[in-house]
Amino acid sequence: MRDEVMQYYGLAKAFKQADYLETDHARQLLKHVKGAILEGRLIALCGIVGSGKTMLLRRLQEELREENKVTVSKSLSVDKRRVTLGTLIAALFYDLSSDKQKLKIPGQGEKRERDLRELVKKTRRPVVLFVDEAQDLNGNTLNGLKRLMEVVEDGGGLLSVVLVGQPRLRYGLGRPTMEEIGYRTDVFDFEGVAGVQRPYIEWLLDNCSQRDVEPDSILTEAAVDVFAEKLRTPLQIQWHLTRALEAGYEAGEKPVSVMVVESVLSRQLDDLEPTLKRLGFGVRDLAEQIDAKPTEIRALFDNQLDPTRATELRDRMLAAGLPV
Repeated sequence: MRDEVMQYYGLAKAFKQADYLETDHARQLLKHVKGAILEGRLIALCGIVGSGKTMLLRRLQEELREENKVTVSKSLSVDKRRVTLGTLIAALFYDLSSDKQKLKIPGQGEKRERDLRELVKKTRRPVVLFVDEAQDLNGNTLNGLKRLMEVVEDGGGLLSVVLVGQPRLRYGLGRPTMEEIGYRTDVFDFEGVAGVQRPYIEWLLDNCSQRDVEPDSILTEAAVDVFAEKLRTPLQIQWHLTRALEAGYEAGEKPVSVMVVESVLSRQLDDLEPTLKRLGFGVRDLAEQIDAKPTEIRALFDNQLDPTRATELRDRMLAAGLPV
C-alpha cells in the first residue's frame, strides 16, 4: 500500500504485516494436531488458498519448540512435484544431526534408513517432520513416508509427519487408489476466518491503524458488512481492503463507502475456476481427479464445452465431493 494512502487513513502498517489472530477454531485445531503428533501419527492439515495456513504452521512449530517435547524438522524443498522420499529423509538428517558440518547422508537406501532410525532413536523423544504444499507430493512419496514411520517405530523411535496443503491433498488421500495411506491419515481442515470475517476485519483495521484512529473512520459499517459477506480468507480480505482504500483515496473519500467497496470486488470471485483454484486444483490436477482431458477442463472453465459433457463433468466433481 502506498505511503500517502496509509497516512490518509491513519494506518501504522500495511495489512499484510498484521499480527496473528488466533481464533477459537485455530486454538482447538492446534490442540488436536499436537495430540496426534505426540502419538506418532501421519497428519494432513488442509486449508484453502489464503486461509492462513503458513501463519498457523509457524505458530504450531513455535509452540512445539517452546514446549520442548518433540524435535521439529521440516522440508525446505520448494518444488514439491519433484520431491521424493529421499528428499524428505535428507531433511530429517539435516535437522536431527548434531554436527552438520560433517554430515554425510548414505547414498545406499538400506544404510540410509538404518542410520536415520538410529538418529531418531538417539533424540530420545518424538520427531515430527513438516511438509508444506504437500498436495503436490506423488502417491509413491506418500506411501514411502508411511513405511518410513513404521521403520522408525520398529527401531524404538517415534516419527510423526504433518502434511500441510490445500484441500486437494484431502481429496487425493480419499481416492480409492490411496486407501493404504488415506485410511491411516488423521485429516484436519483449517477454516481460517470462515464464520468470523467481520470480527477479523475489525481486528485487522484496529491492529494496523495508529492508536488514535478508530476503525469506523476508515471503513463504514455497511462496507465492512459487504466485505464480510463476500470474502472468505485473510488473503482475500487484506487484498480487497488495500484496493478499497486506494480507490477511496483517489476519490477523496473517508471513511470508505459501500459503493467504493463494491467497485473493487471481482465479479468472477466465486466462478468455478477460482473456486477450484482455492482448493488447489489447476487444470491438470482436476483432469486427473475426475478422469477427463485437460482440454475439456479448459473448455468447461471458458463455458465452451458441449452442455451434455459439461453436465457429466460437473456430476463427476460432485461425486468427488468438490463444491461445484
